[in-house]
Amino acid sequence: MSLIQLQNEQDWNLVKEQRNRIILMKNSTTCPVSHEAFKEFQKFAADNENETLYYLNVQDARSLSNAIAEQTGVKHESPQVLIFDGNNVVWHDSHWNITNKKLAQANEKTKA
Repeated sequence: MSLIQLQNEQDWNLVKEQRNRIILMKNSTTCPVSHEAFKEFQKFAADNENETLYYLNVQDARSLSNAIAEQTGVKHESPQVLIFDGNNVVWHDSHWNITNKKLAQANEKTKA
């Protein structure tokens, strides 16, 4: 399982330069719903060991979270998962809709 935490816009820009397809979770460290969603995200990561997944903790990376919302036009929510193909968001969902099953379905559906 490869989960990488992003801290700032420099981290995010580096990932975008190196990868075309990105799966990113916006996590809140103080929200119980986000805690459950992050456990589902971790299950998805464990089931997809060949994928590199990224996350940010909103409390630690608020400016990055806001920048991503501005760049994509996808309203910030937490918890939230976004799948990118290049600079385009091809799938996103939030809150109780973040489950291992839904992530797996979205992953398959959005693969080129």
